[in-house]
Amino acid sequence: MGAKIKKGDLVEVITGRTADQKKIDARNKTRAEKGKAPLAPGDKGKQGVVIEVLRDSDRVIVEGVNVRTYHVRQGQSAQGQVTGGIEHREAPIHVSNVALVDPDTKKPVRVGFKEVEVERDGRVRTQRVRVARNGDKPGKEL
Repeated sequence: MGAKIKKGDLVEVITGRTADQKKIDARNKTRAEKGKAPLAPGDKGKQGVVIEVLRDSDRVIVEGVNVRTYHVRQGQSAQGQVTGGIEHREAPIHVSNVALVDPDTKKPVRVGFKEVEVERDGRVRTQRVRVARNGDKPGKEL
């Protein structure tokens, strides 16, 4: 699964709490009637570029998605500068919760592979290429 997503790919979050404001307002209205606290919006539907792929844990870090607040302790560096404070950083997301985005339609697509014969240095080699699977239509390379 990790081979489908690479650094620099555009992906969309497909599972989790929604970011649609109309749905959030409707959900929080029913929660208010029950006397519960409102819930914050999530990241579902957001798109971003993959910053890093963590293959050992099957997770990706996506720019602007799953942003967490870290309280960094002040410390001394070799140059005598003191750093610290509150930082906002992207946290990893499991690869099953994101989908590659087709660059033409800007919609998430399923991804498969096809084997293509490529000639390099006078030799013919078989190479796997990512393709978008769009139902019955032939896939295009991503």
